[in-house]
Amino acid sequence: MEQFDLKGCLDDVYKQYPEAERKPVIGITANYADGEARLSERYYKAVAAAGGVPVIIPPLAGKDEIINTLDRIDGLLLTGGGDVNPLWVGEEPSPRLHSINRERDKAELMTVRLAYNRQMPILGICRGIQVLAAALGGEVEQDIDEGFSTGRLKPADGEESRHALLKHSQDADRSEPTHTVEITKYSTLYALYYKERMAVNSMHHQAVRSCGRRFTVSATAPDGVIEAIESAEFKPVMGVQWHPEWLGDDGQPLFKWLVGEAQTFIQAKKIHRRTLILDTHCDTPMFFPQGIHFDRRDPRILVDLHKMADGRQDAVIMAAYLPQPKPGEAFADKVEPRFDSPKAYADHIFDTLEGIANENSSYLAIAETPGELYENKRAGLRSIMFGIENGLALEHDLANVEHFAGRGVVYITLCHNGDNDICDSARGTETHGGVSEFGAQVIGEMNRLGVMVDMSHASEKSFYDALDISTQPIVCSHSNCKALCDVPRNLTDDQMRALAAKGGVVHVTLYHGFLRSDEQEATVLDAIAHLEHAARVMGIEHVGIGTDFDGDGGIRGFADSSEMLNFTMNLLRRRYSEADMARIWGGNWLRVMAEVQKSKLQ
Repeated sequence: MEQFDLKGCLDDVYKQYPEAERKPVIGITANYADGEARLSERYYKAVAAAGGVPVIIPPLAGKDEIINTLDRIDGLLLTGGGDVNPLWVGEEPSPRLHSINRERDKAELMTVRLAYNRQMPILGICRGIQVLAAALGGEVEQDIDEGFSTGRLKPADGEESRHALLKHSQDADRSEPTHTVEITKYSTLYALYYKERMAVNSMHHQAVRSCGRRFTVSATAPDGVIEAIESAEFKPVMGVQWHPEWLGDDGQPLFKWLVGEAQTFIQAKKIHRRTLILDTHCDTPMFFPQGIHFDRRDPRILVDLHKMADGRQDAVIMAAYLPQPKPGEAFADKVEPRFDSPKAYADHIFDTLEGIANENSSYLAIAETPGELYENKRAGLRSIMFGIENGLALEHDLANVEHFAGRGVVYITLCHNGDNDICDSARGTETHGGVSEFGAQVIGEMNRLGVMVDMSHASEKSFYDALDISTQPIVCSHSNCKALCDVPRNLTDDQMRALAAKGGVVHVTLYHGFLRSDEQEATVLDAIAHLEHAARVMGIEHVGIGTDFDGDGGIRGFADSSEMLNFTMNLLRRRYSEADMARIWGGNWLRVMAEVQKSKLQ
């Protein structure tokens, strides 16, 4: 018999500390009918049984409600219900369209896009898989039978006859499986069930026509209808067309997957909160002439305030990139006609960055030292540091090293794609046979003034010359491993060992041409492979990440700054410790920066 003893209940709560285990909070979208937000108990009980804490999300489309909700949950469950209004995907309504739900569509489509940008785990069920497709670049078939009759959907056997088609809108009990699905081997769904075929329930007349580039199909019905999709970008996002909440133990693996991924999401957020997350090379200033908006989520650039916030990124070193003119070319021909001076062009970029920081001073600041980076993080500010890509900016004048050091430049990449007056490039013609006499003076002056010597883009001989000349550790802000991708820009194992022996660091970059030398697409897994190879050769204390975003960097799974968190989640799945991730995300680089900058203070 139930005891109505409130004090006893509270005493049970307070008999230990903390009162409860921190469990992932899963937001569940509510259905809407007759002026009420409703939710079947099957959903929230399935989440609780999987180890999550369910909360109901009402269908509110206001940005404040959505953003504040996403700030407080760790995973998102999209529930079943009425049809998606086809106008949201640019189509007119079919005569076979059933009831739509005005209250839900806008709220859920916005919630999915914003949750996706934040790398949040998402599971879509029935209507939920269609919402995922509609929100993230796929296509929804308004009626399955109509789709087959018009040819938009094709039977699995490729025949035009209808004898192979299934009845997907069953009237059987919801707990009764009514057809089978074929599961793609090696998919996440297969890893959950270890089956290539399983029976599911079926209560839908709409379906996903095309999952789009962000997803891959992981299960189909015998007639070819898409029954499950999952992220093609190594993210914890999945949708199923059936209703696992009615399938008891057979449905639980999906809910346990969602709760487990939400737990990984919690860990990643903690790491980013406690660690300074630094990208050591991006080329976003190249887009300044296009009038980009750093305070918006600007689709023309890969690094902006919104993307940095979504990825929980603290800092970035933005490079003033100076293209190397070929013989007979003028520098102004390579950039804007009004800039015939490389030095003036670099100063213009730094002036613009300072203007952006001033315009967004509540959220953004310029930093010059590791201490300023940490202070900005404590103050809730994101940081921009200055770098120069190509010593051409010095205009063959040692005094300009001091000029740029005074502007706060933390490193100078000595050359780019072509030899300059400082050293030979990896893509040059061996003009000097390594570092020139002037280049040796530049390195000495950089050592004296506390500016890091960056040898990304340099030839192998230039690299070893710089290593011998410099009295301080040198760095490679965005370079990969030649053992995995044999291109001139990448570093040999011997180079990496020599660099580590003198205390330097190599930061893996995301340009596909430096990750793979074959025709296959590079992904986040390739970046991890280069990172791990470098760590095996050099030690985990000498590696990091320099994305080259907006300079051709960006790969599937790590496509812009918003996906910094996704990279951390992938490292967590590979059992990296928080200490090692702190080293990778900037700790190693900042150790070298602090050492180099000591000379400036002496």
